[in-house]
Amino acid sequence: MKSSTISQLKKELSYRSSDELLALCLRLAKFKKENKELLTYLLFEADDENAYVESVKREVMAQLAMINTKNYYWMRKSIRKILKDVKKYIRYSQKKETEVELLLDFCARLKTLSPPIGKDKTLQNLLDRQLASVRQKIDALHEDLQYDFNQQLEALSLKHSK
Repeated sequence: MKSSTISQLKKELSYRSSDELLALCLRLAKFKKENKELLTYLLFEADDENAYVESVKREVMAQLAMINTKNYYWMRKSIRKILKDVKKYIRYSQKKETEVELLLDFCARLKTLSPPIGKDKTLQNLLDRQLASVRQKIDALHEDLQYDFNQQLEALSLKHSK
């Protein structure tokens, strides 16, 4: 089965009644966990972006506290999974400020892990890629936000070099 384009779907949805749209949304939410999470964000959390960011930060902190630090293999697997979740939450929001804030928080928490990730080349590269990505994303923001986020990034980079 071939998927329809977004414009075709939008056109078809415009012909539906509100009851039919409600039924379609609920059916989508039942179909896949990500659809339900996105719908939850749009209905309950999109109005208060700061609370959403804080809840994601708490979840990341909890996930990082639970990772297996016995060896770097298990750390890599867990950290990649957590980063995948962070990127998923960023996709839900679609706000550049939220993206930069969550990635900066993730990188800062990554630096505080024990054993240090600097001893593992793969984890070090992952951190370096995320910091480079954050640097690019900061350039697209408003100047005031750029200044604030650059301050955080520089503080993180100073810790990173030590």
